[in-house]
Amino acid sequence: MADFVLSSEEDYFSGDTPREIIDSTIKAVKDILDEHYPGHLSFDEGSFTISRGSTQVMIIVRDYTSQEASVECIATVVSGAKITDDLMRFLLRKNSELHFGAFGLMFDDTITFSYSFSSSALEAHELKIALDTVAIISDYYDDIIVDLAGGKRAKDNLEEIEN
Repeated sequence: MADFVLSSEEDYFSGDTPREIIDSTIKAVKDILDEHYPGHLSFDEGSFTISRGSTQVMIIVRDYTSQEASVECIATVVSGAKITDDLMRFLLRKNSELHFGAFGLMFDDTITFSYSFSSSALEAHELKIALDTVAIISDYYDDIIVDLAGGKRAKDNLEEIEN
């Protein structure tokens, strides 16, 4: 883990991550994925995806602070579900039970599960734990959520596109 000194809180949280930090984080993520997830797909600007079970996990390197990039692992759990108070309570309760990551709701009501960490914590083991956590939880809860509120799992959407 890297040591760093805060010159001022305002500078640290400016969100202007130097390009060198972002680029080195993207390279490190790619190297880990190449070694441990050979079937991953790479996209522009530090975005990758892996498939596991009925879900796909997107890995995105983003601007975070003046000294850190963010590594986000996010999966679409269910799209097109009927968003009700009962479903929201279910998701919020699950968020309080789960050790890492959280369910979220996108602008179009797509239910996601995500887990993020800073670039200074990036090691193969940490990325694998994050990816496995997001994939396992998303793959497990997508069926439960579809039973509760309808909608489609990521795999259902992919199959629909492929046919």
